[in-house]
Amino acid sequence: MTQNVTLTVDADGIATITWDMPGRSMNVMNDGSLGDFVSCLDKAFADDAIKGVILTSGKKDFVAGADLEMIQRMCFGPKDARALTDNAAHFQKILRRMETGGKPFVAAINGTALGGGLEICLACHYRVAADNPRAQLGLPEVKIGLLPGAGGTQRLPRMIGAQAALPLLLEGKSLDPKAALAAKIVDEVVPADDLLAAAKRYLLGTPRKAQPWDDKGFKQPGGPVHGPGGMQMFTFANAMLHKTTKGNYPAPKAILACVYEGLQVPIEAGLRIETRYFVSLLLGSVAGNMVRSLFINVQEANKLSSRPKDVPRSDAKKITVLGAGMMGAGIAYVSAMAGIEVVLIDADQASADKGKAYSQDLLDKAVSKGRMAEAKRDQVLGLIMPTTDYAHVKGSDLVIEAVFETREIKADVTKKAEAMLAADAIFGSNTSTLPISGLAEASVRPENFIGIHFFSPVDKMPLVEIIMGAKTSPTARARAMDYVQKIKKTPIVVNDSRGFYTSRCFGTYVSEGIEMLAEGIAPAIIDNVGAATGMPRGPLELSDDVALDLAYKVRSQTAKDLGDKYLATAADPLIAKMVTELGRFGRKNRKGFYDYPENGPKHLWQGLSDIVPQKITEGSPELIEEVRKRLLYRQAVEAARCMEEGVVMAAADADVGAIMGWGFAPWTGGPISLIDTVGVAKFVEECDRLAQKYGARFAPPQLLRDMAAKGETFHKAVGAAAAE
Repeated sequence: MTQNVTLTVDADGIATITWDMPGRSMNVMNDGSLGDFVSCLDKAFADDAIKGVILTSGKKDFVAGADLEMIQRMCFGPKDARALTDNAAHFQKILRRMETGGKPFVAAINGTALGGGLEICLACHYRVAADNPRAQLGLPEVKIGLLPGAGGTQRLPRMIGAQAALPLLLEGKSLDPKAALAAKIVDEVVPADDLLAAAKRYLLGTPRKAQPWDDKGFKQPGGPVHGPGGMQMFTFANAMLHKTTKGNYPAPKAILACVYEGLQVPIEAGLRIETRYFVSLLLGSVAGNMVRSLFINVQEANKLSSRPKDVPRSDAKKITVLGAGMMGAGIAYVSAMAGIEVVLIDADQASADKGKAYSQDLLDKAVSKGRMAEAKRDQVLGLIMPTTDYAHVKGSDLVIEAVFETREIKADVTKKAEAMLAADAIFGSNTSTLPISGLAEASVRPENFIGIHFFSPVDKMPLVEIIMGAKTSPTARARAMDYVQKIKKTPIVVNDSRGFYTSRCFGTYVSEGIEMLAEGIAPAIIDNVGAATGMPRGPLELSDDVALDLAYKVRSQTAKDLGDKYLATAADPLIAKMVTELGRFGRKNRKGFYDYPENGPKHLWQGLSDIVPQKITEGSPELIEEVRKRLLYRQAVEAARCMEEGVVMAAADADVGAIMGWGFAPWTGGPISLIDTVGVAKFVEECDRLAQKYGARFAPPQLLRDMAAKGETFHKAVGAAAAE
């Protein structure tokens, strides 16, 4: 029988419980491992000869938290409040037994301990961590819409004080062992080869057998909740929470309530409070949507689950980047950071050198902050060769062009680079809007031509959109995905279309904001509501960020390409006027819908009301809800059209791409999850209303009407998204 957790006892009466799950790279909590853990605890408590217990791991890390299947079952299984409560309370009872059973427990933390893994450690009476700077200790549940449900919201504040614990709980921050020691989360940090010995030394001394919070005289670190400091802190925390979450995320609010309420009662009652809030999150939609998109589906994408299986794995050693502007420079940086040799080409040497200087600046900052050694910086910089000479393209496994969004310029650099490439090398275009099949017409090997669309700034944005042209081969797709994985980005794969998936859908957000402006809605209302939906910023501000002149060029090129089929909107003449008549290009020239003074904060351009009269200047609750719905539904209906047209092939990719690509409100789980949450039939009904009132851009596609008639959803069953 497979043993996930084992117990051994030495001659000194010290038991060691070791998590080491066969066939897994990391230990997780699931039915099997928890069952084995309980069996080991039973043996330890039953044996009077055992003086103390060490908990450790047989792997390089400790325990990573709950297993994927367990999380799926909690979030996507039956919404049975009683069963969920009983399950959560069961694990809490296991940890309370460790705390109150009369035997001392030491956590020997050899590596990363996250979520439930760290909660196990917090329930021990002493914590020793190996001096491993790569290890991370934290409670990241808030990032996927949950809270630590095994006592984390109760033990951590009682251990280090609410003021120190709240940032870790509310932001999901993790700490390396030395930082955890400074925060008093661990009691000792020792060399890795001394870890078990240090744990044993503690147990053979005068170890604690009870937790401080179980003592009658326990005083809360930092003072009581209703003390002057506590009241001030919780009042401030509540205000900051509302400012940052805009009321969209229930998990941070639940965490704050757990800490506030739980610290006023004994630990047992505090744990019951935690369970109540934990289950309330599981019963809602936000946690399930965030878990599915930001945890399960991102993991599947990072594993390249949609990669063609019959294509051998590839490992890019040398690439060429054409264009050393901000995008090209960013691509060169992330590639060199992955150990790839990069040839960075531009029209003149000064521009190429400037592109390399972008990496120099980022690396110098990393060195100055102690995150990188100078030798490592020099090594990475040595991999980037700025040049104007296409002869250096020879030997590249992959070329990525990142030149201006002009078909003629892209065709020119494609021909120059391909003349130097091996027959089996891949050519990728970083275009954000131009159809790949059209760009591939300049290639002599369109089967090796593919879209590799990065997002700005490349060093920070995690997504890469891989676009299949009409003739792109499975080999090109596989090799592009291998490269994206190597540079530690998350890929989604889509089919060719104007604007593909991400640019096409993102464009609807900014366009709808400009449409509202043209209707006479005050710009402050539009942008404030846009930000309140959970989008990164309001649509007008984002228009400035992307650049109004770029939007004008894209719209002009699209109108030229589509001819009579192009559907102009009220946004078109407004953008044209801003760019061609007023020279307001956006943040890039400090003039757009906003002004950007050199010595002061940005502010809405006062002259905007002169060219667009403002008819609605007061934001009633009804108006705010309508603006909110228009901004979110406009993006979601476009995502559904992309699903219908086969541009995006999986609901999982649609949601992941939306959140990680253009910042679609993460609390929804993505636009497709939003449709499911609203209900397809209700979403169709509301879109019909919006279409009748504001225009055909809201009209739901036939796919949604058919699904509504059949009572279908995109994410159909437990784990369905992960299997798509």
